[in-house]
Amino acid sequence: MNMAAIIGRKLGMAQIFDQQGAVVPVTVVEAGPCPVLQVKTEETDGYRAIQLGWGAKKERRATRAEIGHARKAGLEAAPRVLREFPVAAPVSYQPGQQLTVDQFQPGERVKVTGTTKGRGFQGVVKRHGFRGRPGSHGHPKARNPGTMGPGTNPSRTIKGKKLPGQMGNAQQTIRNLRVERVDRERNLIFLRGAVPGARNSIVLIRK
Repeated sequence: MNMAAIIGRKLGMAQIFDQQGAVVPVTVVEAGPCPVLQVKTEETDGYRAIQLGWGAKKERRATRAEIGHARKAGLEAAPRVLREFPVAAPVSYQPGQQLTVDQFQPGERVKVTGTTKGRGFQGVVKRHGFRGRPGSHGHPKARNPGTMGPGTNPSRTIKGKKLPGQMGNAQQTIRNLRVERVDRERNLIFLRGAVPGARNSIVLIRK
């Protein structure tokens, strides 16, 4: 049993029209071709997975270990991105095989993993959507989080309280996105809706 998975680069959002003439917002992803670098099995590695690569590094930027690992699979250059995809059943892939967008068909549902845009250190109003303090009468702290917790018992801030901190720049997976269109000539997948990450960021697409 083969598993449909591919690594791609988010190009941005666009609009297409369906057969009824309705506007469909889509995210365009340039996906593949992705070579299979390694097939991991329970006998050799203790688990099942396939290792895919995307892009190509300049030789002076790759380590000798990376170059040697790529040449074992018959590649001339080390991939820029290397990711493992666990599989539940044995697969028929072989090292050196190229995976393309042909694995996906319009109408299928996929899950997409990416890294959200980094927003830096943010307060509770922007990070968590707090409404803030009163806006009238010159309140001195209109955007602060308010009281931290009960004063007498337990006399501490409760774990898990929403506070200021790093916002974004975290891995996020969006499930159940619909494949609207597949352009095999240009290695493009059109996914209905938004995908986490900035333009030109790396995303993983799986069934």
